[in-house]
Amino acid sequence: MRLFKPTAAQRGRQATLILSFLFFASLMFLLFQGGKLASTLFAVVCLLSAYLVLGKWSGIRRTQAVREISAADGTGKVQAGQSLQIKLKIQVPGVWPIPYLLIEDELVRSSGERTAMKGSVVLNWMRRGEFVYKTPPLRRGHYSLERAEFATEDVFGLYEHKGSVHLPYGFVVMPQMIEIRHWAQFSQSPRGARHHSVTARMQRETTQINGVREYIHGDRLSRVHWNATARTGTWKSKEFERETLPKMVIVLDRSKQNYGSPAEFELAVSVAASLLHFGTQRNIAVGLVSSGRESLMAVPKTGGRHEDALMDHLVEVEPDGFRPLQQAVNNADGMFSPGALVVYITPAKNSDLLSLLHWTDKQRMLACHLCICGAKGGPADVWVRRLHSLGFMGYGVHTLAELPAVLGGGTKIYA
Repeated sequence: MRLFKPTAAQRGRQATLILSFLFFASLMFLLFQGGKLASTLFAVVCLLSAYLVLGKWSGIRRTQAVREISAADGTGKVQAGQSLQIKLKIQVPGVWPIPYLLIEDELVRSSGERTAMKGSVVLNWMRRGEFVYKTPPLRRGHYSLERAEFATEDVFGLYEHKGSVHLPYGFVVMPQMIEIRHWAQFSQSPRGARHHSVTARMQRETTQINGVREYIHGDRLSRVHWNATARTGTWKSKEFERETLPKMVIVLDRSKQNYGSPAEFELAVSVAASLLHFGTQRNIAVGLVSSGRESLMAVPKTGGRHEDALMDHLVEVEPDGFRPLQQAVNNADGMFSPGALVVYITPAKNSDLLSLLHWTDKQRMLACHLCICGAKGGPADVWVRRLHSLGFMGYGVHTLAELPAVLGGGTKIYA
């Protein structure tokens, strides 16, 4: 049996009725009985009533607040799985005593999911206070903070007075990424003379400087741009033009039926984001095929703006695809060109995917399957060995942390 718990408004109405009854009773007692006791009782009821009524003008409706936000790890970037530290600096004008302040701040995700952060603060003698809280680990997506609500009660808990401050703020939680320093098979190409010649032209650089980029661990000293390094205080490397611009098309499977759990799909999105950042760092034209309720078919391009546009899409993707992977690729047929690397990110291990890999090879492109696996060993490893025996690039990815090692690089996770 659930006990009835009155709301603040119901408690206020009940308190008003009781207070009115006490005031009327003490007044009648004073008028008909008189004396010192009746006078004292009536004075106490009047003082109590004045205290409770004047609490409405405590200044809570004119509360001022400032919100300060920082990532819990001290950086300005927020990635999936990280938390935010939020501080509310509060000042309540007026002089009427406030025993404590109840605070509620609501975090809203673009999907409609709401998380309420509640707490209490005791104000100092200047009627100022700070409310600091840490959000739970956040999922990728767009978030907003709108209105902070404040409430206070009298010492008896009879009346509640509320106020609010509109403090709009929005931020984006990016997919988790990991740095891929080197992709051994992509650089060496495992598929015969024709593919090797294409890849060699992609990797061969001219002597024409095309700009300056961030230093990548392993760059030769001859590539270091010393003037830019001295000017900025951070290591910079020279970027040279290439004889042929390498291309990579990432095909993200968004069919819910292929994923055993939400964690598997999050791993697939993180792998796609890491490959996108890897390509942008190395001036590789990266495209994306993502078929679902909100589809995207982006032609391979280079540059930070292109990366930001694709990353914005990856922030919101969900496993809501309804078309087979082959159909999604056919609809984006104009995006593919001979010599491009096509990376299929999917947990699927069936004949349809194998046919898709053969089709990619017939179109004179390099086919690669990054198999998203829930656990180590089992069918995934057997599938990868089968791909290798057929001459295709294939990797089993169980966790994001192992992706660089699987591809042949380091293991530094972005913060």
